[in-house]
Amino acid sequence: MFLINLTNVMSMHLTIIIVCLLGVLFNPVRTQRPDNYEKLLEKIFDTNSTLNSIFDTKSTEPEQESNLDSQVRICGLNKECVPRSLCNEDGTVKIHGQDLINLRLDTGSPCTYLELCCDVSSKLQQPKEDDVPQRNACGYRNSNGISFKITGAKNNESEFAEFPWIVAIFTKSANKKDYKCGGSILAPNVVLTAAHCLWNLQSASLMIRAGEWDLETTQEPYLHQDTGVSEIIRHEDFNPSTIFNDIALLTLKTPLTWAPNVQPICLPNAGTTFDNKRCFASGWGQDKFGRNGVYQHILKKIELPIVPHATCQTQLRRTRLSRFFQLDKSFLCAGGELGKDTCKGDGGSPLSCPDPNNPERYIQAGVVSWGVECGVENVPGVYANVAYLRDWIIGKLVTRGIDTKFFTP
Repeated sequence: MFLINLTNVMSMHLTIIIVCLLGVLFNPVRTQRPDNYEKLLEKIFDTNSTLNSIFDTKSTEPEQESNLDSQVRICGLNKECVPRSLCNEDGTVKIHGQDLINLRLDTGSPCTYLELCCDVSSKLQQPKEDDVPQRNACGYRNSNGISFKITGAKNNESEFAEFPWIVAIFTKSANKKDYKCGGSILAPNVVLTAAHCLWNLQSASLMIRAGEWDLETTQEPYLHQDTGVSEIIRHEDFNPSTIFNDIALLTLKTPLTWAPNVQPICLPNAGTTFDNKRCFASGWGQDKFGRNGVYQHILKKIELPIVPHATCQTQLRRTRLSRFFQLDKSFLCAGGELGKDTCKGDGGSPLSCPDPNNPERYIQAGVVSWGVECGVENVPGVYANVAYLRDWIIGKLVTRGIDTKFFTP
């Protein structure tokens, strides 16, 4: 049926064109050919031009509505997409509140998962500073998040600002930046990370992002802070072959500003042990080992047990490392539970343990370093031992005039 109709339309159209052309050519009033005769013939017998003119309806359609108009039309009168933390249960704007977010929301909504359609006929207001905890002291974990609490966290997603000391380290070139590894805040202008992450890199190629949570959105209640790196301080005895002393410090070009999502982590005293304690590792690394692993865009967390040094060495000797393997004192181990581990891309990220004197406060026990596999039972992951390397950290910072009060419990 469609072919018959199309043929009839084209025949009628061609007949009309020929009649009009004959009328122009044999008009008794005008005996000479029109000046644009050749152009007219070309246009009439140009099949593509003719078909396009028949079926081109774009000129009769209304202009594309703006994003705001489209959003208002979908949300309703006086409504638009706003952060969930500003929207009450009855759909009106509020100053600040705690809403539940399901990370597996229906994608049919015009808003992102961090937004809701909300009545904005009244003035939007930012959260009050005194509504959000900000202790400006090291190691305080926001276990329930800030401004909202997620539900449906099936893949170990952390709460927003749950670990306000973690940073993402990027390499940058031209207008491109690539996620490299993680790190932790020790002071407004100091980040702790792993030396292996920065091997053969220059400070000018690095960018630090603090206060980040979801790498693919800027809709978080508090924005992240970006700054460059002025100096890379690698441990002099770091060995890229054995990964001994896998630790480095970054001094920042612009000091970070303390905020609910940007706070320092505490450091342990030299010689502190965390054997058999359950601690949190966090990062944006791959979800599994190998080429099928996928980097995460929402900060993940995993609770792991600290494995005593001798036990870890015994377990690692059962792997391809062989019975001759010796675990250096600059390492500590955590994990060994099936399906629970840090992985590629988590390097440099912190392993944080509760302070035995104050369980609400956390101390950085380790820096993600290396592993034989990811998430294999009785095969722990290996971390730089921060307590063992603490004196080196303090020595480097003191010589640069950086106050140790920021990371002292």
